[in-house]
Amino acid sequence: MFKRCAPTLLALALLTPFAAWSQVSMSIRIGPPPLPYYDQPAIPGEGYLWTPGYWAWSPEENDYHWVPGTWVQPPETGLLWTPGYWAYNNLGYVWSVGYWATRVGFYGGLNYGYGYTGVGYQGGRWEGGRLRYNLIANNLGRGGDNHSSYRARLPTPVRNNRSGVNGGPDGARALLPTPTQRQWLSNPRTEPTPRQADHERSALTMPVQRATVNHGAPQIAATRQPSGFEAPGAERARPTQQRQRPNEGQGDQGKNRQHTER
Repeated sequence: MFKRCAPTLLALALLTPFAAWSQVSMSIRIGPPPLPYYDQPAIPGEGYLWTPGYWAWSPEENDYHWVPGTWVQPPETGLLWTPGYWAYNNLGYVWSVGYWATRVGFYGGLNYGYGYTGVGYQGGRWEGGRLRYNLIANNLGRGGDNHSSYRARLPTPVRNNRSGVNGGPDGARALLPTPTQRQWLSNPRTEPTPRQADHERSALTMPVQRATVNHGAPQIAATRQPSGFEAPGAERARPTQQRQRPNEGQGDQGKNRQHTER
């Protein structure tokens, strides 16, 4: 079932231009850490789409928790993921919830990597009812060539840093939705899937994912499937000084060594 933002939330979003696309879920006074560096786990199978990790706020613990990036099966054919994002305004730091839609909307210009360069998604596309994957942006594993794939150069990211905030004293330069993105505001959208919701809830219960515990380098930065925190293929965050090399295709053992910041 497609869902639309409630009128009150739409009104708040329009008054909060940096969060003009998604439902606004909260506003707090403490900004999130920078986005960590991590390698993308290999895709678990056909029909999965990469959804990047993010910092989620826990009001119970008054702290951020890292929700690992993961591969997710879209709820319907033809839908793509618009990531949630933090933005800064006079009220504080505002979280806009991610959603599924036929177009990738505004997500603050944040460089989430692996096809999410700040505008749109260059990691894959739907063709004939099937997902096709950009080999430059994704880790398709040893059997990558067996997937429906293509090769397309990624555009230069909108931002050349790992800031996790659109605007603010310590965030990236504030960006606004384009006129086209604003026109998409009334388009149907679908909320995160139950597996995505469970994935976030599980991350919020794990002390090692807390920013005050991991100091911005979460123990589990990415997983092959939602809630697969202890499953094979889960990736840890890497030190920021160890930058990923520019992508050279499928590296050793099929791992994509894509550079998420160019």
